[in-house]
Amino acid sequence: MSTSNHGSELVPVKFSRLARRGILLGLSLVQLVTLAIGILVFVGALYAGDGVLLAYTAPIWVLSVALTWIPVSGRPRVEWLPVACWWMWRTTIGQLIYRRHIVTPRPVGTLALTGDMARLREYTDPDTGAAIIHDPHAQTLTVVCEVSHPAFILLDPAEQERRVTSWDRVLATVCRSGRISTLQILERTLSDSGTGLAQWWASHGTHDASWASTTYTELIERAGPAGERHSTTISLALDMKAASRQVHTAGGGVKGAAAVLRQEMTTLTAALRTADLVSTGWLTSGQIAVILSSAYDPAIAVTLERHGEIGQSLATAGPVAVNETWTQIRTDSAYHATL
Repeated sequence: MSTSNHGSELVPVKFSRLARRGILLGLSLVQLVTLAIGILVFVGALYAGDGVLLAYTAPIWVLSVALTWIPVSGRPRVEWLPVACWWMWRTTIGQLIYRRHIVTPRPVGTLALTGDMARLREYTDPDTGAAIIHDPHAQTLTVVCEVSHPAFILLDPAEQERRVTSWDRVLATVCRSGRISTLQILERTLSDSGTGLAQWWASHGTHDASWASTTYTELIERAGPAGERHSTTISLALDMKAASRQVHTAGGGVKGAAAVLRQEMTTLTAALRTADLVSTGWLTSGQIAVILSSAYDPAIAVTLERHGEIGQSLATAGPVAVNETWTQIRTDSAYHATL
């Protein structure tokens, strides 16, 4: 006899395909221009001459049709042309290699990042101590908090369903104001430095120089850095344009926007608490600097975690060297690629 508990089964969730809004027949402006060129050439050759002229112009209208409809990696070929041209231009002017001038001081409040991220600015919230990242071009303010939670896959189906529903309420609560531009959940797998294990042994262990104590100490020193741990962070970005009225009421500028963002931070913290997610606090500039340094140079992540007094400056958190190719980017000791 077999029974099934339908009340504890997870409800399958299917995400819809990304919406693509085209001007006509789902085609973008670039696709329409390319297709129009092919149609004009085809019709002109058809009316201006016989089949010979149509054959002569075949490479043009066949190429336009291929560029319009044949995709490459999920994107029409014509939309790859600006990417390829920009890549060739950057290759020509030598922008694929970056070396940081270590002895050159950085301007106050800037981040030592490359490319478009060099425009980011740092602002420390005086009330919460959180590091706020200001993007002057996108007009956004971003803060990051670290969240601890149990392993989702180890929970029973009923608890999983309850947590999924609770997270749905968190998203609904945060997005209710309409002032949030981005809510990012980032899950990272990091090399465990063994600091937590060593601290536990230092406070709870018996250090009597016995054989067992010595062996256990050596085991912790060797096994700790060989482990792995997971870190979950949530980034909250305020759209300063959407919240322009509230920002102006709060005093205007970055300081006024930070006051508005503080309200959203309080809302997110309360919503996470109702979803049984523990927020360990908003990250400071030093903690964000360690995260950035670890992302660009994973080989130094364990050292930064064990020695908290180093690597705490955003002015030096960027990569020392960057080598970019068509398929990947190398930053210090890391290789990055996008699927």
